[in-house]
Amino acid sequence: MSTHDILHRLSETLASRRHADPEKSYTAKLFSEGPDSILKKIGEECAELIMAGKDGKRLNIVRESTDVVYHILVLLAFYGLSIEDVSQEMRRREGISGIDEKASRSANK
Repeated sequence: MSTHDILHRLSETLASRRHADPEKSYTAKLFSEGPDSILKKIGEECAELIMAGKDGKRLNIVRESTDVVYHILVLLAFYGLSIEDVSQEMRRREGISGIDEKASRSANK
């Protein structure tokens, strides 16, 4: 199974938890608490990833990265988005210099 398949399947599972019982599903609990709770968890997980990166322990970096990706997918699902939306944006950016892409966003504000 490809990475894309796994992320797509997880994205679908998360969307299906939107109206699940918050007492039985961690994802449903996050949804019920709203975006501030989800964003707080993303911040916490990013801080843990930073610390894992500073420690340089590969397994911890992978585990904390997984937590960050999971919580980002929860945020996407909260707003009716999925990994497919992110994939489309990544395809759009492919082959464009990061400097040029960022400048184009600044020009469109």
